[in-house]
Amino acid sequence: MTATRKLAGLAIFLLAVFVLVPALIAATGRKDLYYTLTSVALLSIASAGVWLTFYIGRINMGQGAFALMGAYVAAVLVTRYGMSFWWTLPAAGLFCALASLLIGLPILRLRGVYFAMVSLVLTEVTRLLALAVPITEGAKGITNIPLPGAISLFGITLVPDFSTMENPRIAFYYLAVTLMVIAFAAMYRLVNSRIGHICMSLQQNEELASSIGVNIVHLRLIAFAISSFLGGVSGAAFAAVTQSVYPSSFTVTDSVNFMLNCFLGGLGYVFGPMLGTLTLYFGWNLLFQTGEFQLLIYSSVMILLMLVLPNGLLSLGEGRRKG
Repeated sequence: MTATRKLAGLAIFLLAVFVLVPALIAATGRKDLYYTLTSVALLSIASAGVWLTFYIGRINMGQGAFALMGAYVAAVLVTRYGMSFWWTLPAAGLFCALASLLIGLPILRLRGVYFAMVSLVLTEVTRLLALAVPITEGAKGITNIPLPGAISLFGITLVPDFSTMENPRIAFYYLAVTLMVIAFAAMYRLVNSRIGHICMSLQQNEELASSIGVNIVHLRLIAFAISSFLGGVSGAAFAAVTQSVYPSSFTVTDSVNFMLNCFLGGLGYVFGPMLGTLTLYFGWNLLFQTGEFQLLIYSSVMILLMLVLPNGLLSLGEGRRKG
C-alpha cells in the first residue's frame, strides 16, 4: 500500500507541474508566474544540495558560491567559446564538484561548527573573485547571454530553439521543473541506497561509523561534491534564464536562504527543500505588502515555525499518517 501511495503521489505531482500549472497560468493569463515558478524550481535544486550536506551532519552555508560559479562557467563557455547551453549544464556542475573537492578536502575534516563557519565565507570569496578575475568582466558582469538552442536527433527536433519561441519563459519553466524532478529523483534514490544509509550513520555518530570501517572523509567529500554539482547546475540555468550574471547574482543572503529552505520544509525529508523553497519564496513576496515590517514579520514567523514545527512543514503530514 505504501508503494502504491508513493506512486500515486508521484503521478499527481508530475501531472500538477507539467499539465495543471501551465493550464491554470494559461487560463488566468498570469504568464509572469512562469518566471516565478522557474526561479522556485531552480532554487529548490540548489537547496537540495544543501539538504544533502545536512544529511551527513554538516551545515552548508556556502551554496551561493557554487551557484555563482556555475553561472559564470556557463556564461563564459557560451559567450566566449560558443558552447551550447545544454553542454554547459553538466560542465558547470562538474566544475563546481571539482572545486568542492579541493575546498572540502581540508575543511570537511573539521568539526561541524567550524565547517559551517568556513563555508559561510565561500560565497563572499567567490563574489570577490568574480570582481577581480578578468574573464568574468568584473562588476559589469556578463550580459546578452544567448538563449538555449535547439536539440535535434536524427533530424528530429526534440527541443526547439528558445530564441524562436514567442514566449521562452514557458520553455524555461519546463526546463526548470524537469531538472528539479531529475535532481530530487536522484536524491531520493541516493538516500534510499546502501551509501545513503551509511551517510545517515555519519549524521548519528561519526565515531561509531569510523570504528566499523566507514571512511567518513570520503563520504563527506562525495556528498559535498554532489551538493556543489546541484548548485552549479542551478546557477548555470539561472544565467540562461536571466541572460546575464553579475558578482551579486548570488550573495551570502542566498546561501542562508538555501539553508532556511531545508529547515522550513523539513531536514528529515528528501522533498523538504522543495516545499521549503516554495513556501519561503512566496511567503517573502507576500510579506512585501507589509512594507518596513516585512523583515520583522518574516523573522518572527520563521522562529515560530521552527519552535512549533522543529521537523519542518512536512512533519504535519507525518503526524496525520501516524494518527
